[in-house]
Amino acid sequence: MTAEVKPAAMQLTERQEARRRRILHASARLASRGGFDAVQMREVAENSGVALGTLYRYFPSKVHLLVATMQDQLQHMHETLRKRPPTEEEPAARVAQTLMRAFRALQREPHLADAMVRALTFADRSVSPEVDTVSRLTTAIILDAMGLDDSPTAEQLSAVRVIEHTWHSALITWLSGRASIAQVKIDIETVCRLIDLTAPAPAG
Repeated sequence: MTAEVKPAAMQLTERQEARRRRILHASARLASRGGFDAVQMREVAENSGVALGTLYRYFPSKVHLLVATMQDQLQHMHETLRKRPPTEEEPAARVAQTLMRAFRALQREPHLADAMVRALTFADRSVSPEVDTVSRLTTAIILDAMGLDDSPTAEQLSAVRVIEHTWHSALITWLSGRASIAQVKIDIETVCRLIDLTAPAPAG
């Protein structure tokens, strides 16, 4: 069963969507070079070829912009993982493999990862729709990796939420230098065992 999630966004024309893509790409490039502090709204506007006022109409603040950048990065990861799904047989192992692949993708761009995670940490209620979309995208990635034949049960969705929280927490502890990649892998594999514990009993 495949979960489809589209980022929550206003209805845009093709031209507006192209402009939004340029803004997100400029944001990611700046963050990749220097992290959260390198993403200045005026510089984003200049790099994406839009007026500063136009940029603020799309993204009211730097936090809105960087959370939207994380949406975009997760959407790209989701598409990549669908093209190259996990190779493990058991659902728990597939999810652990998928999340470690996503983690390593972020590991290749540590400044960008740090900027996006800091934006999520700073996000207030005004950014709730964007933060919710990040959560839904992460959930969709996990559910796709599980490869369920039926809709997930309430217990399985609860397990997915705990896995999602652990993955985000592991990302934060790694970015702060308080956990190694090896420790992150152990933590992810451990929490993914919840998938086996919450699997429905076989019929009959």
